[in-house]
Amino acid sequence: MKIYRKKIEIKSSSSIEIIDITSKVEEIIGLSGVREGTVLVYSPHTSTGIFVNHNESMLIQDFMRVLCRIAPVEDRYSHDLFELAKKNKSDGRSNGHSHCKVMLLGISETLPIEKGHMMITAKQNIFMAEMDGARTREIIVQVMGL
Repeated sequence: MKIYRKKIEIKSSSSIEIIDITSKVEEIIGLSGVREGTVLVYSPHTSTGIFVNHNESMLIQDFMRVLCRIAPVEDRYSHDLFELAKKNKSDGRSNGHSHCKVMLLGISETLPIEKGHMMITAKQNIFMAEMDGARTREIIVQVMGL
């Protein structure tokens, strides 16, 4: 079995942003040489999620609206108060809402690979969901198989 791992850098430009990373993941699968196996797409950040869904602009707006309704920025989060009380070196962001949104999304997806390509449908894409941007994030893509 072969294991190939690569980090990709994704730059978000707004505080909450959903970015299609499908082509970057496909590129890494191609570089890996794996024809049959799995690909893991993982975010090592607690305020950035990974998910699979349809890349349609109105639907992406719906995703963002639902996440903001469930965990609104203006709500009070104990996490934000904890950071202030502990005098942590904060970058000034109150980001309790970001962690709550990512808890709903998850931080990874594992997908099967067949004939050197992900087994996703034409309506499926892999997204990185930035919930505490704008910033640069590293996403880990690990390809395993034969």
